[in-house]
Amino acid sequence: MSAECFPMSVLPHLSALYGDYLAAAEPVRGWYGSEPLSGWMGRAVAVAEPAKLADALALQAAEFGAAPATLANIERLRAGARAVVTGQQVGLFGGPLFTLLKAATAIARAAEAERTTGVPHVPVFWLATDDHDLAEVDQVALLSKHAVETLRVGLTSNGSPVGEAPLGPEISQVLDQASELLGWAPVCDLLRECYEPREGYAPTLGGAFGRLMTRLFAGHGLVVMDAAGHYFHALGASALRAAIARAGELEAALLARTAELESLGYHAQVLVKPGSSLLFLLDATTRQRLLLRHLADGSWKAGNQTFTTGELLQILEDAPERISPNALLRPIFQDVILPTVAYIGGPAEIAYFAQSAVLYQAILGRLTPVLPRLSATLIEPAIGALLAQHELQLPDVMTTSEALAQKLGARAMPIEGKRKIAAVGNAMDAELTVLTEYLASMDESLGRSAAVSGSKMRYQMNRLRRMAATFELQKEASLRKHADALTLNLFPNAHPQERLLAGVWFLARNGEDLVDRFVQEAAEMCAGHAVVRL
Repeated sequence: MSAECFPMSVLPHLSALYGDYLAAAEPVRGWYGSEPLSGWMGRAVAVAEPAKLADALALQAAEFGAAPATLANIERLRAGARAVVTGQQVGLFGGPLFTLLKAATAIARAAEAERTTGVPHVPVFWLATDDHDLAEVDQVALLSKHAVETLRVGLTSNGSPVGEAPLGPEISQVLDQASELLGWAPVCDLLRECYEPREGYAPTLGGAFGRLMTRLFAGHGLVVMDAAGHYFHALGASALRAAIARAGELEAALLARTAELESLGYHAQVLVKPGSSLLFLLDATTRQRLLLRHLADGSWKAGNQTFTTGELLQILEDAPERISPNALLRPIFQDVILPTVAYIGGPAEIAYFAQSAVLYQAILGRLTPVLPRLSATLIEPAIGALLAQHELQLPDVMTTSEALAQKLGARAMPIEGKRKIAAVGNAMDAELTVLTEYLASMDESLGRSAAVSGSKMRYQMNRLRRMAATFELQKEASLRKHADALTLNLFPNAHPQERLLAGVWFLARNGEDLVDRFVQEAAEMCAGHAVVRL
């Protein structure tokens, strides 16, 4: 291993709730079933019909071209194995890097639990094909030499589930563009095999994603499942039935949890309002996915249609695939279908579970432990050499290219110049502080005026520092190029690398065996954010 481990706080925009989850702070720890990396193994869970589950998984595995290790894991589920589950939206060409890190973490945690308990554990990847935000998944971000290139297919939808979106001839041009950016590496052939239509194969966005993930993690036996169809919805119908029959009770529990979160200074990840429901209805004619609203008189509305509770329960009985869970109910629906001992999530996803916890307790009478996925930035040798040359670490690069260039320019100044600027700045700051305090003791308004004037002087001093750094940048043009390269690769477009750049970009440059490295790093599990040097 060559991973360095930084606190998660190096990443921008992490919620206070996620920080307290990692710290196992009260009351947050009570919403997640266990501490982030301990206390979750050895739990006994089961599903009512493991044989039916295995039959459905085996059919999908055949469609996804699964290898023997995956088929063997499905048979282990049939025999009573437990599942470590993760999942993700079906982003184009596998989506961002964190998708691969999620799968690798599920694999590592399943192996760890099996070693520790002696009970078989299987990694499962749940495809979020029911979502209807097609624009969010119809894109992939790759790097050219100087920029982030975002490719889009231009798929359209009337609001039907994204997983059903058919991939037609237009995907070939996008595959060509991606292949050029990926250097025509072997993974490009795999992308074409999964995403390009041909005689006897008419891929959808969900199906192509499932095939890709199945192939990439074939050696680790990852079970990839799309639960959008009739069979899986029938297996998970009890969770959907509870959401219909007990809508008022569950709404009240969620509103109370939302109020609790806000009273503690946290942000509720999913907005819950009176009349909200946990369900969507798939229109039988248009296949549009419509939000179900629970009205004050006890009726339900989806689009222009109105239903009674009895009518919705009948739809669930006759065509369960037409009713699907929202983000808060999905984990409970998932855990009715699968023998889940732990769920692997990312920061935003884990925040959902603070609200989902009340649904777990009400519907299942238990909480499923939620564990963090591996969070990592990958550093290739050339980028690592630049970091070493400028004595930088990852947190130094989590900024704009301009700010980093200024920092490199300041470092490049002659030592005598640095000393003079530092000496003047420190002396000025100390004298201004003393003077401001003295004037404030004479008169409050005089002290405020002194503080304003002092702020202007400090600004001008900092301006001199920037001007000196810019002068050094002009002398050494390579410094700006280095800053551009470092931020582009490690903090592209001011986003953490794992959240923006596609996982296949790294596979193209380092080989498909890189997934084995991800599993190894996940087994070591940095409790914060890992730097993985390739």
